[in-house]
Amino acid sequence: MTTRLQAPPRAVRIASALTFVQALGGIALAVALVIRVIGGSTPAGPILGAAGVLVLWFGGALLATVMLFRGHHGARSPVIVTQLLLLGCAWYAYGPSEQPLLGSLGGIYCVVVLVFLFTNDGRKWAMGFDDVSEGDKSD
Repeated sequence: MTTRLQAPPRAVRIASALTFVQALGGIALAVALVIRVIGGSTPAGPILGAAGVLVLWFGGALLATVMLFRGHHGARSPVIVTQLLLLGCAWYAYGPSEQPLLGSLGGIYCVVVLVFLFTNDGRKWAMGFDDVSEGDKSD
C-alpha cells in the first residue's frame, strides 16, 4: 500500500529548514567536543557521552526535518519536541547560566519555529485536511 505525500505548506517548510540549521549546529557542537577530547584538554568519559547524546538527538532531528520537508505528517512531532527541549536549554542559558543574550536569542528562535509549525495551514496539513475535494470546500 502506497500513500501519496502532499507537499507541506510554506510555513511548515520554513520551520523544517530552521530546525535543520539547529540540528547542524548540534552536530557541529558534538564534533567540537570530540575534537576537544582528542586535544587532551578535558577528560574523555563525560564529554564523549555528551557528544554521543548530541549526535543521537540532532541526528534524529536531521532525519525528522528532511522527512517533514518532504511531506511526512508524522515528522512534525519530533520537530516540535526538539523545539520544546531547546526552549528549555534557552531558559537555562538565560537564567542559571547567566547568558541572557544567548538564552533570549535561542528562545526566540524556538518560538518562531513553533509559530511556523502551528499556523492554521500547518495544523490543517498535519491533521490531513489538505486533501478536501473541491466540492466540499464550497460548503
